[in-house]
Amino acid sequence: MAKVIFYEKPGCGGNARQKALLVSSGHEFDVRNLLAEPWTAERLQPFFGSRPVAEWFNASAPRVKSGEIDPGALSPEAALALMLADPILIRRPLLKVGGRCEADLVDAWDRSSADGNAGDRRMSQRRSC
Repeated sequence: MAKVIFYEKPGCGGNARQKALLVSSGHEFDVRNLLAEPWTAERLQPFFGSRPVAEWFNASAPRVKSGEIDPGALSPEAALALMLADPILIRRPLLKVGGRCEADLVDAWDRSSADGNAGDRRMSQRRSC
């Protein structure tokens, strides 16, 4: 099974459920605090790959929900600058498996697989970081 670095918001119920899913599937993981990580634009951007900038954001972040920040109107550079200044804006969890990065467990791992191993293959085929 995969060794996963799992960047979370401590205390997040959704992240707790996602970690439980990984554990029940036999994955090992190293949990890290997404909010305390010393991110740089160069380290953060690979988690988003070619996704539209609006999908880089945590839609539940207060500044996004209130409309103060319109993720769809931002350049990649402006989005990264905002996230570095306020990490609660970052879509989570962020996952790193080997040299591969992904934002959001649903995209990182195909939970609907009937054979139970496709998730491992899919995680190993994601973009490099």
